[in-house]
Amino acid sequence: MPTVLVTGAARGIGKSIVSYLAAAGWDVIGGVRNAADAEALSALPRVSAVTLDITDDAQVAALPEALPGRLDAVVNNAGIAVSGPLEGLTAAEIRRQLEVNVVGQLAVTSAVLPLLRESHGRIVFISSVNGKLSAPMMGAYSASKFALEAAADALRVELRSWDIAVSVVQPAQTDTDLWRGADQMVVDMEAALAPHHRELYTKHVAGMRKAIPMSQRLAVDPDKVSKVVLEALTARKPKARYPVGVATAVQMTLMTKLPTRARDALLGRVFGQP
Repeated sequence: MPTVLVTGAARGIGKSIVSYLAAAGWDVIGGVRNAADAEALSALPRVSAVTLDITDDAQVAALPEALPGRLDAVVNNAGIAVSGPLEGLTAAEIRRQLEVNVVGQLAVTSAVLPLLRESHGRIVFISSVNGKLSAPMMGAYSASKFALEAAADALRVELRSWDIAVSVVQPAQTDTDLWRGADQMVVDMEAALAPHHRELYTKHVAGMRKAIPMSQRLAVDPDKVSKVVLEALTARKPKARYPVGVATAVQMTLMTKLPTRARDALLGRVFGQP
């Protein structure tokens, strides 16, 4: 049976991908950050766990030894979302966003590439609609996803000679803890701003807060993302990009083709920006 490594497997989209692929007959290794999550994940059929903080150089370097002799795919799912006005984010917060969503994912990919060369395996990155469409108050997150998609494009060409396919999966809002707890996320983000930035961006934060219920209503079941991941892993001719759902594909296509001024105005309205 094929074997796949899934990072960020403890919850949300990652846990859904693990369960979905295991049910489809894959042997799944879930990367998690602590022993409790590893124990819970290993209780699932066809699933084992490995402790893996993708920003920990030592853990990433030790990853190949923790994997079986054959690996057919890696699904780079681990990620975080840093929100807030870019002016109000510290350099450390921006570095953390890029370290997890870009540097860590590429480090894991490099670590497992020798195994994927042997199996002519596949690489899947979980990106976002924000990998094509940058959103106000989510600039750092959008920047990380734009960078991830650029890296995937380069890898896809670089690895062709070894018949290693590279695909990007692009979900929009997904019904996970991230969106269920979005109200608290905004509260925490506002509290973390310096007082003068909090005053400057009061209306921006209020607009972001008002936009959350709409996003929560649009959120789709994580299994829809997992289904697309399975398609990317099994298609005879895998695509470079897999938007999750027709609505996501239409949204990205229309918004990216709008004149810049019209797009900016529409995004500002959707996200309640002054």
